[in-house]
Amino acid sequence: MAGRIEDYALIGDMQTAALVCRDGSVDWLCLPRFDSHAVFAGLLGTEEHGFWRIGPAVPNGGTPPHADRRSYRGDSLVLESEWDTPRGTVRVTDFMPPRDGAPQLIRIVEGVSGRVQMRSALRMRFSYGRIVPWVHKVGDRTVAVAGPDSVWLDMDAETHGKDLTTYSDFTVTPGDRVTFTISWQPSHKEPPALPDPEGSLDAAVDFWREWVEHCTYHGPYREAVVRSLITLKALTYAPTGGIVAAPTTSLPEEIGGVRNWDYRYTWLRDAAITLSSLLRTGYREEARAWREWLLRAVAGDPENLQIMYGIAGERELGEQELDWLPGYENSAPVRVGNGAANQLQLDVYGEVTEALHLAHMTGLSRNDYAALLQLRLIQYLEDHWDQPDEGIWEVRGPRRHFVHSKVMAWVAVDRTIKLIESGDADGPLERWRELRDDIHRDVCEKGYDPERNTFTQSYGSKELDASLLLIPQMGFLPPDDKRVIGTIEAIQRELSTEDGFILRYPTEGAHAGVDGLTGDEGAFLACSFWMADDLAMIGRVDEARKLFEKLLGLRNDLGLLAEEWDPRLQRQVGNFPQAFSHVPLIDTALRLTASGAYGG
Repeated sequence: MAGRIEDYALIGDMQTAALVCRDGSVDWLCLPRFDSHAVFAGLLGTEEHGFWRIGPAVPNGGTPPHADRRSYRGDSLVLESEWDTPRGTVRVTDFMPPRDGAPQLIRIVEGVSGRVQMRSALRMRFSYGRIVPWVHKVGDRTVAVAGPDSVWLDMDAETHGKDLTTYSDFTVTPGDRVTFTISWQPSHKEPPALPDPEGSLDAAVDFWREWVEHCTYHGPYREAVVRSLITLKALTYAPTGGIVAAPTTSLPEEIGGVRNWDYRYTWLRDAAITLSSLLRTGYREEARAWREWLLRAVAGDPENLQIMYGIAGERELGEQELDWLPGYENSAPVRVGNGAANQLQLDVYGEVTEALHLAHMTGLSRNDYAALLQLRLIQYLEDHWDQPDEGIWEVRGPRRHFVHSKVMAWVAVDRTIKLIESGDADGPLERWRELRDDIHRDVCEKGYDPERNTFTQSYGSKELDASLLLIPQMGFLPPDDKRVIGTIEAIQRELSTEDGFILRYPTEGAHAGVDGLTGDEGAFLACSFWMADDLAMIGRVDEARKLFEKLLGLRNDLGLLAEEWDPRLQRQVGNFPQAFSHVPLIDTALRLTASGAYGG
């Protein structure tokens, strides 16, 4: 049975990632890319769907124990887990070296004290747990082959096969180091090179230490900010600069529910706000790589801008259900691909333009096509900003005139006007100033409820939406505007949980609501960080700091956040770890540090 979502650690090589549970089981790994088929899919099913556990041996098939301690080695993505047993202590180090050749997952078992019996149980199941590979020996190496894929196992211990599983039983004493490595290779190619686990470990630690040294944030929340930055770096697909929203699919927004989506793609929205955080913490190269990815993905077709793309810029992300997987804690269906790729979400134009604007303002090297792209995006918005859309939350109900979408359309026009005013682009300045004024007037007249003194989710509706918290942050209205303050206070009243965390919008339980889906969901963590930002902006800095530090307390022991928090079950839910949670964590830390709103 899979662990709780917060029981997992992330390791990765900036091309794919694995999740390692507290009991030493790797329950999720897609090879060779984030969006490839999973080799270990036990996270979304059972052990029959693939896992790799290394830990103290348990007699008579007992429940494997959780590690007594675990942490990342310094500011790295190298995981160290320790078990204290009646006969001694053992440490397992798990990591995926930044890729130079075949993707590898390396596990090093080290005796710390006493004499500890250990067991490795490796069950590979290709194609998301559906295909049992052919496992056989090639010299001293073991290989599992199915169709186009092969996974090679190299280890220091003897192995034996039983029940379509590869086992290794061994004992470690102080100073013993036993290494295990799996390497992926196309099955038609020669075997991958023999691994160098110890050399790869040193190189991985050095890589992360040197990368973190570029961080320019040295405030009171540095530990949380650095861990979030490392997580965002791990979610970056190094060959192209694309950034996945999360390395998982179908971890539920409600345990047992149907709100299960594939997040292993690059959302323009998520990637744009990630770029913003990277730029403001010193990571210009990652920002440059993302901008180049964007320009390639959009190519010459900004009129057909998609909300998301594959990590190499692919456009076809067809959604399907994997009916042989029961889902995480029976949360079905399990989906791969994402049908929302073809939705109309007008806010994306604003997020992309804001990111390009920030890159320009922070001195990122000029790219003429980036400026041309901005102009073409506004040309499209001129004719389409007043249309209904599916909005930031990708509703699967009817299109609406979402207020946030209109606000972000205003942002797109405003930032492009600033680009032209700076002299770095040419465009119909007066016409677009009128367009900016028209959008602003439209939102304030149709998206505002004067009786309740709050903006609403969509034109003519009474519902609220946490995305309205972005109105002051985007500069649409100043923080001290009574309509902004009224909206913040209304969201606190109507969308806040008992713990003070913020829901995205009202859901309707068993009945399909605005999003066209049944069921409920947890508090969306990004929205709670936005609330902390807004509270700081309107001068309620102590309240902002308390909310922020309460949010930091939701992180797991390794500093990782999923998409949402279930206030009823008191646990993380949704895909994990989630870029859209870690980015606003960084942003809020920067804002509170700048305002001096922190304790101690």
